[in-house]
Amino acid sequence: MINKIEVKMTKDGSHTLMSSLFDDSYHAHNGAMSESEYVYIQAGFEQLSATFSEVNILELGFGTGMNAILTLRSALAQTGRVERPIRFTSIEAYPIPMELVEQLNYKAGFTPEIAALFDKLHQAPWDCDVEIVPGFMLHKVHGKLQSFTSAENSINLVYYDAFAPSKQPELWQQDNFDRLFPMMQQQAMLVSYCANGQFKRNLKASGFTVKAYPGALGRREMTRAWK
Repeated sequence: MINKIEVKMTKDGSHTLMSSLFDDSYHAHNGAMSESEYVYIQAGFEQLSATFSEVNILELGFGTGMNAILTLRSALAQTGRVERPIRFTSIEAYPIPMELVEQLNYKAGFTPEIAALFDKLHQAPWDCDVEIVPGFMLHKVHGKLQSFTSAENSINLVYYDAFAPSKQPELWQQDNFDRLFPMMQQQAMLVSYCANGQFKRNLKASGFTVKAYPGALGRREMTRAWK
């Protein structure tokens, strides 16, 4: 099936994409950048335990690169350098073409330096390590979560950013979390915009501790879970 992707405006003035294959948008219609900043940066990356000397992030869904660039921007915000080394691994089964990336308006809200790094994230080749700046290693995986493997106790933060359970149900089944759990370190965190009840039950059944957290942009809840 052909995946027709269109650029759409959201209420905070930032673009999202609409996928015909999944009949779903890549971000919240109330605000693409605002939602990502809240869910994955403020409630995720910036809350990660300081006991980790390095940050090893696994993202499900590279998509527009929004979560990656916001993570890098946050890491550089204090001193202009990445103080705690970050490895950012992102799984994407359906990479978006560069001509669509170039239509996104995110760079208008960034400094020239961050805008240049956004381009660098997208220009990075797939399936290999690419140092975006010193201390930030990107590895984009062109594939599916079901075939992804990582060493035990290697990941300490997961951005679970798949399309909604009603659109991609196979990615929200318990077997995915059974596989992820041993890959994660003690005190590692998983964050997601989704607060679906079955999703949270599946996380608990896989061994995670799940706590309710206020959602972004009018959503009642989002999900945060710890190993």
